[in-house]
Amino acid sequence: MLKSPYHGGHLEVIVGPMFSGKSEELIRRLTRAVIARQRVAVFKPAIDSRYHVTHVASHAGRSTPAVAVRDAAAIRAHLTGEGALLPAPEQPLPEVVGIDEAQFFGRDLGPLVLGLAEEGVRVILAGLDLDFRAEPFGCIPDLLARAESVEKLTAICTVCGAPATRSQRLIGGQPARYDDPVVLVGAQETYEARCRVHHRVVR
Repeated sequence: MLKSPYHGGHLEVIVGPMFSGKSEELIRRLTRAVIARQRVAVFKPAIDSRYHVTHVASHAGRSTPAVAVRDAAAIRAHLTGEGALLPAPEQPLPEVVGIDEAQFFGRDLGPLVLGLAEEGVRVILAGLDLDFRAEPFGCIPDLLARAESVEKLTAICTVCGAPATRSQRLIGGQPARYDDPVVLVGAQETYEARCRVHHRVVR
């Protein structure tokens, strides 16, 4: 991977349930990096087109431009120019890389972002730490253990108003079944924030 002249590499992970402000916090940090005139690259999973195809967008309406990619390999290719039809001039890595909805990128995301941090890149991830079953989601637990900085946000439980740490999936207004597919992209029509007491899964 190309060497960057910036040597402050580290990994920041922002987690929490749906509607906790993860994307909002990611956008805030990226905006500050842009104001500081740092080179910034932002990525999102192509599967997530709920609010915008080419922007990371929060439920509150804030957004920032992003590259929609299928997997971690596509992020690597975009950053290094691998797979281009014509050789590109060598360029340094971004100083800051932001990735939204990181849970959708699978196990390959770990080696990529840890490698970027070793190369001197500040990597900021936002994602769900728990799936709709309230079980650890994909690559996120491993990245939480390896990150220099972790921020766990809470939402508001739609039932009782307590701090919510879980994402309640609803199918036809009823709790989803435990054996339903883990990945189902949706917003308020499919999910609610719930506390431990009011989170339900049908077994």
